[in-house]
Amino acid sequence: MNDEYTSIHDVRMRGFTSRVRVEDAWRWIDQVASRLEAEVVSLADLTGRVLAETVVARIDVPPFARSAMDGYALHADETTGATSYAPATFRLVGDSMPGHPFDGVVISGTAVRIMTGAPLPRGADAVMPAEFAREVADTRTGTRLVEIQSDVPVGKNVGQLGEDVRAGAEVLISGRRLRPQDVGLLAAVGCERIAVVRKPRVRMLTTGNEIVAPGATRRPFQIVDSNSMMLAGLITRDGGSIESSRLLPDHRDVLREQLAAPGADVILVSGGSSVGAEDHAPTLVADLGELPIHGVAMRPSSPAGMGRVDGALVFLLPGNPVSCLCAYDFFAGRAIRRLGGRSPDWPYSTRQVEVGRKIVSAVGRVDYTRVRLVEGRVEPIAISGASILTSTTQADGFVIVPAELEGVAPGSTVTVHLYDFA
Repeated sequence: MNDEYTSIHDVRMRGFTSRVRVEDAWRWIDQVASRLEAEVVSLADLTGRVLAETVVARIDVPPFARSAMDGYALHADETTGATSYAPATFRLVGDSMPGHPFDGVVISGTAVRIMTGAPLPRGADAVMPAEFAREVADTRTGTRLVEIQSDVPVGKNVGQLGEDVRAGAEVLISGRRLRPQDVGLLAAVGCERIAVVRKPRVRMLTTGNEIVAPGATRRPFQIVDSNSMMLAGLITRDGGSIESSRLLPDHRDVLREQLAAPGADVILVSGGSSVGAEDHAPTLVADLGELPIHGVAMRPSSPAGMGRVDGALVFLLPGNPVSCLCAYDFFAGRAIRRLGGRSPDWPYSTRQVEVGRKIVSAVGRVDYTRVRLVEGRVEPIAISGASILTSTTQADGFVIVPAELEGVAPGSTVTVHLYDFA
């Protein structure tokens, strides 16, 4: 171990001599978290992924002229002047159904019964909706006729070739996060597999001799791991994939092995990041790679840290659950979103709301304040310690108070980030 390098980062039982500004931590993340390489996936797995290339249509959509209505394909000019009192009469010569076109030509005085989506027969240039037509029989010959009771312009109720998309057109641009309708469009233009940004592989390491897995037998003075359950949902929300999740004792060599193991793009260490005697994570990251940031001017999550080990970004998240959530959202989530090609911005919907009761803060640090919406105004949660996870489940969202403000007075307008799914 490099004793000189480690001693710089060893704050155990001594405390932090200084803390990094949140803005500087974000700046470091934005410098080191570059979009990952592409991988090719099938259409079924595309929703929510980020395009790694611009997609060009391979075919026209629609690939043929087709009916937009159930009705009758005919010559539009032969309907001029038709009314319910003086209908225009056409001889029915066949049917055009989806997937089964009429194999003939519509000539003067004839019409083809056609269903929505069916190919427009050759010779026809419009479709008369069924509600403006009536089928009858010629009593003398038994021929099926259709009486048209309105006129229709050329091209009416016809989806033309390439009306939606022309072959060769750019349909979706690189960097777009795909919605279900985007995937539908990709299928329509002839795509089968598409290059998207690879999902960041995230390793979760939860440390602490007192931690047990959910469902395991809990001995006296042990607590159930809630952080890894919470982090798993956040990672999925931000487009990452979980490479592995492990509960580790406060043992230096065990943590070292997990930090040094290959296979992850991001490593999250929950717990062991502060000034306790068993908080080994900071010195290990510094020894194995680099730890440029440890200790951030914010509340909660001030012991958060970030660095790199063999190409993997490492985020030290405090063990208290609210601090863990806060540090993830401020820092680790931002990196995961950037690596996966997404916007680094907060993944929460926001609302501008008037403050109803003072939000207390302190100059020199960023405050993450859990709040409720009460009668159209925002109020801070009364009990909001870093270990009180219910302060987030009872809250409607949170307000970020900048470091230059000493609280926010009633009547001021603030941005509330809402916990509910956007």
